[in-house]
Amino acid sequence: MRVQPTTFHELYVRYAGDVFRFAHWLSGNPDDARDITSETFARVWTAPEEPRVETVKAYLFAIARNVHRKQARRQSRQVALDESVHELPDQTAQPDEAAGNQDDVRQALAAMQTLPEADRTVLLMRAEGGMSYEDIAATTGFSVAAAKVKVFRARAKLTALLKPKTGEQP
Repeated sequence: MRVQPTTFHELYVRYAGDVFRFAHWLSGNPDDARDITSETFARVWTAPEEPRVETVKAYLFAIARNVHRKQARRQSRQVALDESVHELPDQTAQPDEAAGNQDDVRQALAAMQTLPEADRTVLLMRAEGGMSYEDIAATTGFSVAAAKVKVFRARAKLTALLKPKTGEQP
């Protein structure tokens, strides 16, 4: 059954920002993230069944992850970071603060891109998406325990990658 237009519109309004942010962190490129987001919602629109309301975010993230994987296989190379990262920091900040924020965002994006795709995915689902370990497990096919371990290890890897860049001692 096709999602009704008002229901689909509500679904899009509620989750498009989350899917875009998730896709942006996965791909490292806002243009690719927009494409992934569009494709995700196109697939929901044409799906034979409506998503279950209680797992809709996990369902959308799973579609976005699959679209990203398909796109990455087609490109068969890592996507270079886009220079439009300057849009992310608070524009009301002082110039020196904004420059520092820009550097932090660039370093975080670069560090995220060095993580394996599975680590990036589970970390983003937990941190950015606020998903439960049960939803992460259902989306990725891992057990709940494996999802917890994956998130923990991904956080540790990201922390290790960012510490030398921030001047802290490991």
